[in-house]
Order: sequence, then structure tokens, then C-alpha cells
Amino acid sequence: MTTKITLSNLKPAKGSNVPRKRVGRGIGSGLGKTSGKGHKGHKARTGGSTNPGFEGGQMPMFRRLPKRGFTNPFKEVSQVVNLKQLGKVEGDALTPERPAAAGLIKKASDPVKLLATGEVTRAFTVKGISISGAAKAKIEAAGGKVEA
Repeated sequence: MTTKITLSNLKPAKGSNVPRKRVGRGIGSGLGKTSGKGHKGHKARTGGSTNPGFEGGQMPMFRRLPKRGFTNPFKEVSQVVNLKQLGKVEGDALTPERPAAAGLIKKASDPVKLLATGEVTRAFTVKGISISGAAKAKIEAAGGKVEA
């Protein structure tokens, strides 16, 4: 029969509570005098560790390899909405506020793009949203229209 766990009989798993290392507390402690750091040298000093890219004085990898590419500062990343998700949107007019209200996108102020994955179940009037060519064809085939 197992005993019921209560606050009075709880204890940590064996080895999970390790006492902290108290250095510089006498030779008898085993961590006195040099406090486990050996004798002198860079690693015995305060802040004595090398930076992550240091390779012992050899030319580091990030300086040996050439730089490539660039990051376009003018890049605009659109929030994607697929046609199959439009069933969650209320109304027939599709503006950036409608998918945001339905929880399909995070912010109506950021750019939105409508993609053609899935089918259109009803006619929509799309306004203020960029749209792929295939999605435009599917919406117009369902009786909807796309306004600039």
C-alpha cells in the first residue's frame, strides 16, 4: 500500500539539492588557499575566461570566412490568410479589420496577403488586402470582386 503524499512527508529527490561550494574557507575544506583555481594564470583571475569566439590566438572562424548577403531594411513581411480560413470571417466585405477580429491575424495595421489555399464558400468583396493571382481568380469565380 502506498502512503498518501502530504506536506509533512514531502522531501526532494536524492541528489537534487546540492550544497553550494564555499571556497576560500581554509585548507581543511579542500577549497582553501587558491579556491580550486590552481596557481596564477589567466583563469585564476577575476573575469578570467576567454570570449566565445576565441581560438587560442589562431585567427577565429568568424574572421576567416567571408561576409555574404545582406538584410534588406525595407522588407515588408505580410500576415498570411488562406481562402480556407475565410469561413471564420463574418460579413461579405473583407478588410484587414475582419480577419483580425476573427483571430486569423495579429494586427490589422500590418500588411495582409490573401493566398489561394482552399476553396471560397461565398462571395467576398476584398478591399485593402494584397492578394495572389490564384486567390483573385477563385474569389471572382465565386461571384466576389477585388477592389484596389
